[in-house]
Amino acid sequence: MAKTVVVLFAGIISISFASIFIKFCDDVPAIMIATYRLSIASVILCGYYMLKGQSFKNINKRDFFLSLLGGLFLSLHFIAWISSLKYTSVASSVVLVTTNPIFVGVFSYFLLKEKQHIELVVGIVLCFVGSILIAVGDCGLGGVTSIGKPALIGDALALIGAFTASGYLIVGSKARERLDIVTYVTLVFTISAIFLLLTSLVIGMPFTGYRPSSYLFMVLLAVIPQLIGHTSINWALKHLKSSMVAISILGEPVGAAILAYIFFQESIGAIQLAGIVLIFSAILMASKKGKKV
Repeated sequence: MAKTVVVLFAGIISISFASIFIKFCDDVPAIMIATYRLSIASVILCGYYMLKGQSFKNINKRDFFLSLLGGLFLSLHFIAWISSLKYTSVASSVVLVTTNPIFVGVFSYFLLKEKQHIELVVGIVLCFVGSILIAVGDCGLGGVTSIGKPALIGDALALIGAFTASGYLIVGSKARERLDIVTYVTLVFTISAIFLLLTSLVIGMPFTGYRPSSYLFMVLLAVIPQLIGHTSINWALKHLKSSMVAISILGEPVGAAILAYIFFQESIGAIQLAGIVLIFSAILMASKKGKKV
């Protein structure tokens, strides 16, 4: 259990760098950032997989289908959530996308038959409240409520982002029962990269013409949050309940807030600090009953 917690913690720290790297790529459209992120990660993984002399021939149809589904969910999550920021406020997007543990808790109960202990349920509630406090601390109460058709579109996209992220975790929890971590993430990241590449080509998104520094940060985005962060999270899915992993991932905005303070001198107010404390408390509480049985 201790090893699992350490790996998951390392994954959360790694994905916390995502928002920092994305902020340094302000000249790159959101979907192109996601495309480069997954494409670079999948190329590295495929190269490593082939060097080890492994192949996908022995994967049965069920596990391949689950991996395909996981890749599509991951792609749709990135497209929906990042796009939501173009329409609605950051605060609204954050609050809605952090309904993720609620979806995971419900789906894992009905689809995976995972019993949800009271500690996990309370953890989900605390995480949601903590995320709202962080959002309010960022933008104030006015920033959480957006009015108008564009904002409603953004809110809907953020909810789709939460829903698809939940699907990504649920599918991963099931697929990881039989697939080793390298095989699973190689399949999922590659499928996601192909889907994003095709989407970018269809909508005519330019692949070049960005600042040289942006390409550097997109490489870092692929290596640290994606390869290290998401691989750690998918590794933990074999040992922990998907609802526990979903709650733990909400440590990302906490890590991002701390990193933003270090890199951009963005202050952490009292309300944000209260939200951070609630999220950490939720993670600690949920971890007591988060192990798979």
